[in-house]
Amino acid sequence: MSRRSPGGRPRRVAVAGIVAVLLAGGCGFSYGAHQLRSAEATRNRALTDTEATARVAGEIDNALARVFSYTPDGTATAERSARTLLDGRAARQYRELFARIHDDLAGQRITLSTKAVRTGVIELDGDRARLLVFLDQTSRRGDGKATTAAAQLTVTARLVNDRWRIVDIKAR
Repeated sequence: MSRRSPGGRPRRVAVAGIVAVLLAGGCGFSYGAHQLRSAEATRNRALTDTEATARVAGEIDNALARVFSYTPDGTATAERSARTLLDGRAARQYRELFARIHDDLAGQRITLSTKAVRTGVIELDGDRARLLVFLDQTSRRGDGKATTAAAQLTVTARLVNDRWRIVDIKAR
């Protein structure tokens, strides 16, 4: 006669159930960890690479100041800067804007000074970056009083020949 302990079968079923639950939980945690490692946020260097983030922010701040600052006699400098710092849609937008206002700038003796006061890199992935830039723009007509206005832009940039170039600008 074989001797069975009371409750032996239920105990084996309970142990097998616990093992199955632990295996399923382990698989679930493994899958979750994989999702975290491959998520968009981990590929976004703006969150992990402070040096690259500072570089793109600095270059874009400088570019915006150069293309959106001019004097009545110095629009050629801003236009030259635009040719070296803007590409794609941003370059087309700039040319259209300057074509509309060029004559008024000289006639009204308008001076514009632009400075980035806060820049945040939203996304930095390889050779592409998206930034949110807050600008202060100070304008003056002739010898009149200076007027300062704030602007907020979303800027898309691409790294071309180791320099960041603005390819799209959207006012917010």
